[in-house]
Amino acid sequence: MRLINQTRNTCLASEVVFAGTPFSRIKGLLGKNSLPDGCGLVIKPCNCIHTFFMRFAIDVLFVDRNNQVVNALDRIGPFRFSKLHWKSQIVVELPTGKINSTQTKRGDQLQFLD
Repeated sequence: MRLINQTRNTCLASEVVFAGTPFSRIKGLLGKNSLPDGCGLVIKPCNCIHTFFMRFAIDVLFVDRNNQVVNALDRIGPFRFSKLHWKSQIVVELPTGKINSTQTKRGDQLQFLD
């Protein structure tokens, strides 16, 4: 599955993995050495994240139920905790630099494609 920023006509991730079970949401990217370019992790439902015990920084998108970006945080380092985003239903974790390279911003419309 791919993740597209419709507003900017850019591909955020060509390979998306979903974390929808309680265990997969808690585990997230823990134990990984990196998040390869072109990959993304989608955590649903989710409105807050942590990077405790992670080994690398990530870009994070908080997305509402209509797939609109609520907030975009770039380069979140290990051992950090985000604030709670009440309107967020989905979190997308991406490799660092992806938010800046695609110019993704609050209000952008996202689309998941098979």
